[in-house]
Amino acid sequence: MSDTIEAGLRADIEALAIPFEHHEHEAVFTVEESRDIKASIPGEHTKNLFLKDAGGDFWLVTVPAEMRVNLKGLPSAIGCKRVSFGKPDAMERLLGLTPGSVTPLGAINAEPGSITVVLDRSLARAERINVHPLRNTATIGLSGADTLRLLEHWGHAPLVADIPAQD
Repeated sequence: MSDTIEAGLRADIEALAIPFEHHEHEAVFTVEESRDIKASIPGEHTKNLFLKDAGGDFWLVTVPAEMRVNLKGLPSAIGCKRVSFGKPDAMERLLGLTPGSVTPLGAINAEPGSITVVLDRSLARAERINVHPLRNTATIGLSGADTLRLLEHWGHAPLVADIPAQD
């Protein structure tokens, strides 16, 4: 992860006067590994799904950390064709991120229109959501509304949706 890219993220957050909290921690790659860290950080914790639909479009879906997403019901909720998990090389090419570091803030690196970022409605409304700041050795907490503002600032049209959970 380039320090200049993360510096650009911080500069955009500050330029938009977005309040945030920053926490450094050991590297985490899964929701399970992050449980202890999350216990000490207030707010809604997240997980991200990097997906590709049957039409070839890419999606980054951010949901509450403990949600098990119903992948069969997801396409109708977000308006796409059948989805599968995107490949790590496509993730790196589009977002400049590697598995374990995925975050909606990775959209800072994506060309507008190259990926659709989706935020679960509960997170969009949350006073504080916790996401990675482009690396998995830190967590940044900011409001769902401010996350959407950042995405729009970078030229994206984020989608807020009721993501279906598995029963």
